[in-house]
Amino acid sequence: MSPQTQAPPPESADSEYEDLLGQWSDLESALSVLLTRPHSVQNFSQQLRQCDRWLQDLVAHDIDAALYLMFQLAATSTVGYSASHALVCATLCHILAPEFRLTQPGRNSLVRAAFTMNIGMTALQDLLAQQREPLSPAQQQAVARHPQASVDLLDRLHITDDLWLDVVAQHHQPQPDTAQLASLSAPDQLTRILSTIDRYAAMISPRKSRAGRSATDSVRAIVGQDSELRDEVGLTLVRTVGLCPPGTFVRLDNAETAIVLRRSERANFPLVASVLDAKGEPQTSPTLYHLVRGQPRIQSALARSAVTVQLPHRVMVRLGLYAAQRTNTIS
Repeated sequence: MSPQTQAPPPESADSEYEDLLGQWSDLESALSVLLTRPHSVQNFSQQLRQCDRWLQDLVAHDIDAALYLMFQLAATSTVGYSASHALVCATLCHILAPEFRLTQPGRNSLVRAAFTMNIGMTALQDLLAQQREPLSPAQQQAVARHPQASVDLLDRLHITDDLWLDVVAQHHQPQPDTAQLASLSAPDQLTRILSTIDRYAAMISPRKSRAGRSATDSVRAIVGQDSELRDEVGLTLVRTVGLCPPGTFVRLDNAETAIVLRRSERANFPLVASVLDAKGEPQTSPTLYHLVRGQPRIQSALARSAVTVQLPHRVMVRLGLYAAQRTNTIS
């Protein structure tokens, strides 16, 4: 079979994936309310657990669609950087939890710490994402003390999970990257997972002061080049979500620009849809390439800021699902 496909997916999937996109947007909005106005929320702990359950349901529906929509929402969020960043981190923590064989309580503490690690500086984090000038001394101090400020706020909100609070408190403390994850205590283990994912998500997210890095550049910065110093969490991140995850953009060696739709069994050979031709003109109909089958290949990953085309995400998600189902049927 040809490595490229242009057949349209069935219209019957429309309502299902339109609803999925809406649910991700609703989850992001609900989380934003919790993080920006926590004292106005009745039973904060219960509401946050509901967001966690919502997240689990969306990921269980379709991991690749979840990754696609999450990365695209993160790049175009309208609710503020802090909530968007928290959702990306929590989603990645949830997806990676089975890879690290976390217990259910450990997974819960990790994901909820990811949701709330910056709750002590939500407004400031949103402001800094829009700020072009360097941080003022007062802002630097607020950033430096935000882990403890977050713990203090969570304590006032009646959060009693000590592991959750410990991970929030130390999520910016230096971690022993060379130590085996399994050899660490539970708080140190979860902290190392979260701090790595936090750095990765921050690198790929655009701010006014800088464009976001590509997913590949972010991974390389975290994983490292020295084989003896490579970060275990970063390597697991690459193996699980891919070097170029769904929802990120790539340039192909045929000069076309594509968006990654779904992962494959090989980390750097995903299913992609070409959205710009070799001249940089939008494709009237996206061309699908199963890169695992051969040409073309990924030449480089692209930051979201490098691609200005607006995509119909519902259509792209269904296109990826259709192509994956067709591939499975044929094989």
